[in-house]
Amino acid sequence: MDYNADVHSIECPKCGHGMDEISYGGDLLIDRCTHCQGIWFDHGEASLLNSKWMGEALDTGAASEGKKWDEVDDIPCPRCGRQMENVSDPKQPHIWYEVCEEHGMFMDAGEFTDLKNETLGDWFKGLLKGVRK
Repeated sequence: MDYNADVHSIECPKCGHGMDEISYGGDLLIDRCTHCQGIWFDHGEASLLNSKWMGEALDTGAASEGKKWDEVDDIPCPRCGRQMENVSDPKQPHIWYEVCEEHGMFMDAGEFTDLKNETLGDWFKGLLKGVRK
């Protein structure tokens, strides 16, 4: 696993602290909050990291800490400042994250790990949800 952290200039949309720019494998840069450990993904970065072996290792925050930030409703995009939309993952509807259609998405600590480690139970829930439509 090859990753390095550098100080980056955007602020966390949840807690307002600074974010570190994390390099993974030399071809991917994501932003992780220095305080709440939430992760900002520019468009396509979450899918790319999800396809990488041990990509969840960059999600260093505890899920219990991430859940504390679920109550924050006014979440501005760290790129453009417009309010982001709160959406659930189509395959795992218990996972909620914030999306800016123009720039990317923000996941609280632990949410990316949950997303990457889809369980058989999650798969069946998604299958049943699809059948009901």
